[in-house]
Amino acid sequence: MTKTVLGVIGGSGIYGIDGLEHAEWKTIETPWGEPSDQLLTGSFDGFPMVFLPRHGRGHVHSPTSLPYRANIHALKSLGVTDLVSVSACGSFREEMKPGDFVIVDQFIDRTFGREKSFFGPGCVAHVSVAHPTCPRLGEACFEAA
Repeated sequence: MTKTVLGVIGGSGIYGIDGLEHAEWKTIETPWGEPSDQLLTGSFDGFPMVFLPRHGRGHVHSPTSLPYRANIHALKSLGVTDLVSVSACGSFREEMKPGDFVIVDQFIDRTFGREKSFFGPGCVAHVSVAHPTCPRLGEACFEAA
């Protein structure tokens, strides 16, 4: 059985994980270029984790310029089996106020001007995005929140 390693992608303003034991920033090379930043490895309460600041420390990548393929490859190469992405965004619903947590089970990717797939000429694949999130991981996040 594969050992669970939790990956966390931090959104704007989240550039590390307080309390991460044996923390070490690692540079990872990928066939997709450089990830957004180095990856922070360590453990939290004995549980192995890998953290990546989505926009890079100092917020150097815009949503459109994020090297998402390099990010995912780098996380996978460090053994990540489960991935949580944290982000901050606004809401048009009055009942949802700053500080509320939302665990999504569907989403619409409105980024543009970048490659949309890991696949291309010479490697064609069809991947369903009908259920883009993991219910088990969503439930674990709900319980933790």
